[in-house]
Amino acid sequence: MNERPLILVSNDDSINAKGVRELISRLVRLGDVVVVCPDAPRSGQSMAITVNDPLRISPVPDFMGARMYKTTGTPVDCIKLAMHHILKRRPDMVVSGINHGSNASVNELYSGTMGAACEGCAFGIPSVGFSLTDHNPDADFSGCLRAVDLISEAVLTRGLPEGICLNVNVPDTKDEPAELRVCTPCRAHWDDEYKEYIDPAGHKFYLLSGELINDEPDNETTDLWCLKHGIISVVPTSVNRRLIMPETLGWLQALQEKY
Repeated sequence: MNERPLILVSNDDSINAKGVRELISRLVRLGDVVVVCPDAPRSGQSMAITVNDPLRISPVPDFMGARMYKTTGTPVDCIKLAMHHILKRRPDMVVSGINHGSNASVNELYSGTMGAACEGCAFGIPSVGFSLTDHNPDADFSGCLRAVDLISEAVLTRGLPEGICLNVNVPDTKDEPAELRVCTPCRAHWDDEYKEYIDPAGHKFYLLSGELINDEPDNETTDLWCLKHGIISVVPTSVNRRLIMPETLGWLQALQEKY
């Protein structure tokens, strides 16, 4: 009963990313921290799991009192391996990040950072993903730290509803954001996602590119609007597919009755 809270940390930028170490520096004040991250960047992995390849776990030197491990798997693999093969007890909270780059709007669907948070949520553990809208490997995370402190402590103390995790994005501003707002994910899409190139042998190849198009730029209730205006966005995210029932779509219910 006297044990400190146990916090499981992961990310998709690798065990060596600056963002995860900034996150650890805040969380070690709240509890015992165990870190399980990919051994190399795994961005864009969403909730992918490794099926046919063997997974390996390797300890790395502790950081600020946190126990550190790297794995050969995806962010979701990291959470599963931690739960089944590393941790001696169930964690009180899962925190993923701090990601180098935005995971707002449709990006959440592709995000390995949010994949790890959603996996923690699927285990029934209060879970949060933090991201900074700066892809620079040496990004300045100082503007994130107050939000990390406030949200992590609140989630650890109060918990979250079943099936709900938090997607927190912090704008890349020179000063600490003055406002934090709970909002909805913006409707957006990627345009020209892959560019075509020709290699020296004359063969075509493709590299991910493109621009994120905001489909509702004037909607002040969305995460992209908040980030554009220097506001931290907090989006509650559901992993409970049961929330969408057949009666939501009248034609689907009619098809059910017809069949």
